[in-house]
Amino acid sequence: MTNKSMENATVIIDTGVCNLTSVYQALIRVTDNVIVASDARTISNSARVLLPGVGAAPAGMKSLNDLHLINVIKSLQQPVLGICLGMQLLARSSTEGGVVTDCLDVISTDIIELECHEQSLPHMGWNKLLGFEQHPIFAGLDAKSFTYFVHSFCAPVSKFTIATCEYGQLFSAGIASDNFIGLQFHPEKSSTIGSKILTNFCAMR
Repeated sequence: MTNKSMENATVIIDTGVCNLTSVYQALIRVTDNVIVASDARTISNSARVLLPGVGAAPAGMKSLNDLHLINVIKSLQQPVLGICLGMQLLARSSTEGGVVTDCLDVISTDIIELECHEQSLPHMGWNKLLGFEQHPIFAGLDAKSFTYFVHSFCAPVSKFTIATCEYGQLFSAGIASDNFIGLQFHPEKSSTIGSKILTNFCAMR
């Protein structure tokens, strides 16, 4: 891999707890420079980094620790996008699994169980984004944007919230701090809206 080819590369971190195929296929539809990697050098030298994930926070953090990537991710200066569990791992902590798991703490919010009240968990399916901010990740989206969710835990609304959604309670559909961005929904499963979001991400430097 030459330095020139890395200049605009989007790296998907292979954590071992993610569905790489759907994320990879979604990204290569909007950019021709996508790399899947789990080594520090490739991740650090990329133009932007995507942290996907499915499953629970304890397993996700264990995987990042086993790969020696915790400090690597925390030190990144380029745009970093966490999706679903990847978003939750960007937070300070998670109570998933009945224990408190220390996460990456690059966005200082905490992940809690979704208070769905009479509705079923997980929150699964299409839902409307509410009140999203003028963040570059949402450039060109309108007020009728629906995205695809699968989750039982969430980030509460806070100063880091850049989009909300409602399912039993209002929660953060998107969070951000400096170069770190988290999306609770799956853009790779969110049709044209998701493609637009990924296109916006791939334009960030």
